[in-house]
Amino acid sequence: MRKAKLRYLDWGWSMLVGIAVFLFWYVAYPHAMSYQEQYQLFLWTNDYFLERVSLPGGLADWLGEFFVQFYYLDWLGTLLLALLFVTLQRLAARLIRSGKCKVKGERWWEILSLLPVALLLWLMGDINMLLSLPVAVVLALALACMRMEKAFSWTDALILPVAYWLLGPAVWLYVIIRVIQLGWKHLWSAGWLMAVQLMVYAWLLPQWPLQQVMAGLNYYRIPLHYPQLNGYDKEMYELIRMDYLVRHERWDDIVKRAGEYQVRTPFWSNCVNLALSQKRLLADRMFDFWQSGEDALIMPRTRDLTSMLPSAEAFWRLGMVNSAQRYMFDTQESILNGRKSGRCTKRIAECMIVNGHYKTARKQINLLKKSLFYRGWAEEAESMMRDEAAINAHPVYGKLRQLRYKENFLYSYEEIDKMFGLLFMNNTENKMALDYFLGQLLLKGDIKGFQQYLGLAQQYGGYRQMPLGYQDVVRCIQMQGNVQGSPFADYAKRMIGGRTGR
Repeated sequence: MRKAKLRYLDWGWSMLVGIAVFLFWYVAYPHAMSYQEQYQLFLWTNDYFLERVSLPGGLADWLGEFFVQFYYLDWLGTLLLALLFVTLQRLAARLIRSGKCKVKGERWWEILSLLPVALLLWLMGDINMLLSLPVAVVLALALACMRMEKAFSWTDALILPVAYWLLGPAVWLYVIIRVIQLGWKHLWSAGWLMAVQLMVYAWLLPQWPLQQVMAGLNYYRIPLHYPQLNGYDKEMYELIRMDYLVRHERWDDIVKRAGEYQVRTPFWSNCVNLALSQKRLLADRMFDFWQSGEDALIMPRTRDLTSMLPSAEAFWRLGMVNSAQRYMFDTQESILNGRKSGRCTKRIAECMIVNGHYKTARKQINLLKKSLFYRGWAEEAESMMRDEAAINAHPVYGKLRQLRYKENFLYSYEEIDKMFGLLFMNNTENKMALDYFLGQLLLKGDIKGFQQYLGLAQQYGGYRQMPLGYQDVVRCIQMQGNVQGSPFADYAKRMIGGRTGR
């Protein structure tokens, strides 16, 4: 009876971990999982596997990316992640139970086995922490369980270098557990073996700094950096949430969320304004939300991991296909651990298809065909490229071919308002270009230009009446900014005050 009770308690803790981890990611942070998935492109090829395992910690890295590819489907990725953490908890429980820890006759390993789960969840709060670390820890604990009843021997000396090459520095966790299992008198043996290993690693891996060899080549996205131990930064995760909603075209959710919480960055403004434009609410409600300045619609090129994504999405929907391709390419090249991006690769291929560059598009499509979740789209796109009429009839690609520029010119971010205006004049059905053109004039404070082109909104905007946002601007112009409660007046005063301060 007592053993059955303990067995139920054992599985009870495991079920609790599984349910808690599943709900934690699926309900609170599905956007974080999408963020991880979009910065890798797992390929089902032998070359991809060999490339990963050719570095220390490569097996853990490969397995981590294998799991992360399933983040493409929120529920499936979350389920697999929950199972990984349940495995972690049960392995920790088995190791602790082997130590026969008791308090007044009752084992308390159930509670101790939750500590590694909580620690890794906390470390994963750093968005650049890769899943390869939890995978490596699980494999190290599994190896320790396999050797649990065996004495320290030269077998460990053979296991250690192989395990290091497959798991990375997490193998030292295995060494520590072995010393604890067998007693501290074996510490000198473990220390001697580790010293020998370090000398071998220094000889075999001269191209890698010792710091990186000891901390792991593939545990963290940024080389020679360590996790930021500050938990789940609210503003960072809010921006990631916005990007996630943009990726899935959940425009209503973006507008709703923007009314509840705001992050005063250009990235946030780009996401909100894009959502408003897709709802045809930009002219009405643009200044109801915080605007970062002239970069609130489109950000300038910034070589980092995330900044240009909402701008690239806006370019794509506007019909500025070349700019969308350039921003996506720069984003992919900014991935510091040298990975490809499934999201970026797909969009780059789409831009090439719209522009009729089929030969170069096939290079991207051939990569995507070797993946799991992008393969269907890649095969469909490949078949479409054999039929020009099918592309022209496509609801997205055909439309973008009609919206894009008719002539080439030099791109200049400083004159982006003029580019929006030219894009609209090329096709007056491009309502988004009209909204962005007039919105950009207002953001930069070009009131004369706005007054000059306001008639375009009346003539081509398709509005039954002048948008509320434009009415507010006109009132501000007439009253010289002295309009109580005016969103545009508040923006103008803030921007003028900021420029005066500089």
